[in-house]
Amino acid sequence: MMAAEGRKIWMDGRLVDFANAQVHVLNHTLHYGVGVFEGIRAYETAHGPAIFRLPEHVARLVASAKVYHMPIPYSAAEISQAILETQAANDVLPSYIRPLVYRGEPALGVKNLKGKVSLAIAAIPAKKYLGEGSENGIRAKISPFRKPHSDSLPSFAKAAGNYINSYLAGADATLDGYEEAILLDTHGYLAEGTGENIFLVRNGTLYTPGLESDILLGVTRDSVMRIAGHLGYPVVEKLVSVNELLTADEAFFTGTYAEIAPIKAVGHYTIGTRSPGPITGAIMAEFRRALRGDDPKYSEWLTPVPTLARAAARVRAK
Repeated sequence: MMAAEGRKIWMDGRLVDFANAQVHVLNHTLHYGVGVFEGIRAYETAHGPAIFRLPEHVARLVASAKVYHMPIPYSAAEISQAILETQAANDVLPSYIRPLVYRGEPALGVKNLKGKVSLAIAAIPAKKYLGEGSENGIRAKISPFRKPHSDSLPSFAKAAGNYINSYLAGADATLDGYEEAILLDTHGYLAEGTGENIFLVRNGTLYTPGLESDILLGVTRDSVMRIAGHLGYPVVEKLVSVNELLTADEAFFTGTYAEIAPIKAVGHYTIGTRSPGPITGAIMAEFRRALRGDDPKYSEWLTPVPTLARAAARVRAK
């Protein structure tokens, strides 16, 4: 769990004090989970503060809102500038940025297609999401809770209500003494973690579940697949069985907050001979270079954060 703290939150076009960022207790999103959000990271780089893969995150936010019939009253460009303004106002690095699209007015009743759609953006200090295991390896368990099929809840939309499933899986793992859970899809193949995608390594090749396993197409997942290609490691998207995971040479989670987290054990099964394994370690090192702006081939992944005055001026100019 991470404590939420900050200076300012952007709410429908203005920055408000952190403590005053409030909505009504009878709002539709709170009661029915109909909201969409993103998790985005900002880092200190060799060229100053920058947000990692901002356009991709904003595009997914807009797509998720469309799936849930929530027309965002801002363009993708305006959302991006608001995120930059929020990051500048909070002036914290590394940070975790949370844009949330929601209906905040009091309204009960499941079907609410006409209520006001709002946008809020927070930027809070980022800590190690999975603790020390984020570097040295975590222990995970196969969850008794399955990932819902996308014909029930669209997995490609990052929706608030979808995470009740993740909460149940994560709570079960925590109560059993594990750092994370691995959810299976409805057919018993690997899907993902509670907030991460999953990769395994066998004989020098990376394997990861695809859309057929009802996963969220993670931005960090995509980054790792591209990095693996640059390093010469093949990546295969396929149905991945539990047995393949338990006998893998290496395994790791990927996610915006988790970044790249090696998996050293699943239940009572040790994964590989050391954690992180050599390929996981190489990908982690290259990923850090990309985040820090140390390699020009990843420079397009970084959006510089202007000063607050410049960011606010850009927003007003839209």
